[in-house]
Order: sequence, then C-alpha cells, then structure tokens
Amino acid sequence: MIDEILEYNRQFVERKGYEPYVTDKYPRKKLAVLTCMDTRLTELLPKALGLGNGDAKIIKNAGGLVIFETDSAIRSILVAIYELGVTEIMVVHHSTCGACHMSYDHFKPHMLESGISDEVLKEWEGKGIGPWLEGFHDTEASVRKTVEAIVSHPLVPKTITVRGFIIDSVTGQLAEIK
Repeated sequence: MIDEILEYNRQFVERKGYEPYVTDKYPRKKLAVLTCMDTRLTELLPKALGLGNGDAKIIKNAGGLVIFETDSAIRSILVAIYELGVTEIMVVHHSTCGACHMSYDHFKPHMLESGISDEVLKEWEGKGIGPWLEGFHDTEASVRKTVEAIVSHPLVPKTITVRGFIIDSVTGQLAEIK
C-alpha cells in the first residue's frame, strides 16, 4: 500500500495537484479543532464546519481527548495559540466513537498476542498506561471534561474561547454541549 501511495504522490506532484492547496501555516479563522482520528471525519468534519484548506488547525487523536496536562493535544493547542494566533478552540467528539468504552483491559490481551511481553506491560502499567488508553463511556460528559481540561489548563490564556460539540458521524450535524 505504501508503495502505491508513493507512486500516486509522485504523479500528484508532477501534475502540480498541490496548487489549489497552497497556503501558509497560520489558520485564517484563528481556530483550532480538537477532534477524533476516526476516518469518517476526514472529509466530513471540515465540510460540515465550512472549513477550507488553511482555515483552521485540526488536531486529531483517538477520541479527541485531553488526558494529561502534558499530552500531545495540549502541546498542539499551546503551539496553535502562542505560535499560530489561534483565539478559539472547538472540541468536536462524534457519534458512535470507537473510543467510547475503550480500555487498557481491552488492549492488553491483543498486545500479549502480538508479542509484547508481560514484563514490558508491567513496566508500562507503572507509567500509567491504564488511564492513557482509557476512553470514555459518556460522549457528552467526555466533551465537557475535555473542554474543562483546556479551559483550566494553567498555560491556556483565559481570553481563549473553548466550546464543545458532538458531530453526527453520518450527517455532520453539530450539537453544542454545554
């Protein structure tokens, strides 16, 4: 598959397929969106939000979550604020998310079957792998928790607007969560 992608990329560049997408690194709408990496949202989310290339910073991870105050989602949000001029943040979770009910207990047998040793897993359990791989059980509550984690982060200025939403994974309809 990767070789096919590389061939496609070669042809894409050769025919200058990139030209309609040329922009700079600064989001025109001063917006960052923290969302899930779900493949259903790849094109649906920006289209449903009316976002074009260069309009916003889209930050994706499994579930669209902020788990720890030093995780990569917060790091990306801080870069977006302090380096790229973002003033508003949308947290957008979605219906039928795979991170709902996700847990380390679910992953552990798969890891063992894949050859990860029990010794390594015990080491990672000591590093907090349980909470790190934990999903959520209530999507609305998870949106609220993620918004609160951003709003209350000591390095996020109080002037930043943070609002939370759930997008329907099929229709793209947004529902604001307060």
